[in-house]
Amino acid sequence: MNAPPLDRPAETVTPGRVDERERCATIESLDLASLHRAAALKQITDFAAGLCAAPIALVSLVEEREQTFLSATGTALTGTPRAMSFCAHAMWQDDLMIVPDATQDARFVDNPLLIDPGVRFYAGAPLVTDKGVPLGALCILDTVPRPAGLTAFQKDGLRVLAGAVMARIHGSRDHAVSQAAQAEAVESDTRFRILADTMPQMVWSTLPDGFHDYYNARWYAFTGMPEGSTDGEAWNDMFHADDQARAWTAWRHSLTTGEPYEIEYRLRHHDGSYRWVLGRALPMRDAEGAITRWFGTCTDIHEQRIALEQREIVSQELSHRIKNIFSVVAGLVHLTGRTHPELAGLLGELRHRITALGRAHDFVRPHSDQSRPSLRQDSLHGLLTELFSPYQAHPGERIRIAGDDVTVDDRAATPLALIFHELATNASKYGALSTAGGTVQLTIAAEAPDVVLHWCERGGPPVAGAPRATGFGSQLIEMSASRQLGGSVVREWPATGLEVTARVPQVAFSR
Repeated sequence: MNAPPLDRPAETVTPGRVDERERCATIESLDLASLHRAAALKQITDFAAGLCAAPIALVSLVEEREQTFLSATGTALTGTPRAMSFCAHAMWQDDLMIVPDATQDARFVDNPLLIDPGVRFYAGAPLVTDKGVPLGALCILDTVPRPAGLTAFQKDGLRVLAGAVMARIHGSRDHAVSQAAQAEAVESDTRFRILADTMPQMVWSTLPDGFHDYYNARWYAFTGMPEGSTDGEAWNDMFHADDQARAWTAWRHSLTTGEPYEIEYRLRHHDGSYRWVLGRALPMRDAEGAITRWFGTCTDIHEQRIALEQREIVSQELSHRIKNIFSVVAGLVHLTGRTHPELAGLLGELRHRITALGRAHDFVRPHSDQSRPSLRQDSLHGLLTELFSPYQAHPGERIRIAGDDVTVDDRAATPLALIFHELATNASKYGALSTAGGTVQLTIAAEAPDVVLHWCERGGPPVAGAPRATGFGSQLIEMSASRQLGGSVVREWPATGLEVTARVPQVAFSR
């Protein structure tokens, strides 16, 4: 397995070029305790997360056996063992270290952080003292791979923010900020504002009470409003009238609870039209946890939103036509049975199978809001509850579903409908559901990499063992489980009732 390329050629990686004892001594001399969870560093990690659209951003200090997070956005972790540290590698780089997919990198494939919090993408800018001693890294993490890495703009932003971190560290070295450090901090703040003004998103910030006191240049270019005219609460007037109450309620909730703010709404463009944007904000906190400022962005998502709405219309139209096809086919089968009475039994079973497929399709892909199920459309429990409804007066009366729920899509719905329609139909004819007191227990267990579904009938007529011949229904179950879902089926016939165990790969349930 090859490690992914770094932001610079591999020969720039020279771990150990600084004596570890010298490095530890430098860390001790910097007196970094005053910077732990400092508001200034928190502002930087908040901005780094927003700049790179990442859920987690950290300022890490890599010590002899541990790495400590001087600041963290998006996680409650305060540190990890050094052996698990991505930053322990990044700090030795001459420039950014970027890992597009940690599961494909030999250095990190067994790292526990891939499980919790589920790290897939990493980008870190080394933190190096003015004497060339590496301390750790300013990094961002994501839970999904990013084959394209970061944009050039985002990379430059991380470098600038890493310089701002080092300015704070150098400023704390002597417990007092020297004139040079003050100048560096002022320059860093200036760069920070320049960076905000050149971001493609609209950037804004507020006081702890929610009073808007800063917007970047992109906001004013988008809205066409005079500078300062949307300060305070005037920002809400920029929203579409139908969205104002909803946006204001969500914002007040975040101010009250401190929870992140995220909402889609229509924002007035300078040409007078309204465009859909995604608004997000995170609170910045001091060492005691009190909110000192809110930092937010607005991203234009108008084209994506319109495309999604159009795709939903097309999807509903296709679902409507597919449902009609199921109905037409079932009707043709019924008419054929009427003209050929000798085939009525077989054609009736076929019609019921077609109807079951139609019910499964309409559950996962409803053709209208009116046909949308009350249960989650991607829920295996919900799909099975819908399929079993013809066999019981209310859910759980005769067929009980227990265990893990699994996300399911339209691709898996068809073979699942065939499997469990056959089992339920046979149970109603010959098994547990053919008697008044009989029941079926269906237990679902997610046992990676598979999902195990166990069908257990009890209370029906005594079972005399395996049948001598394999019927069409059994063949249909086998074909659906193995050929369409890539799984396997095992049947057992104890005297107490039929038991069927299907083992299906998890990836077969949902794309």
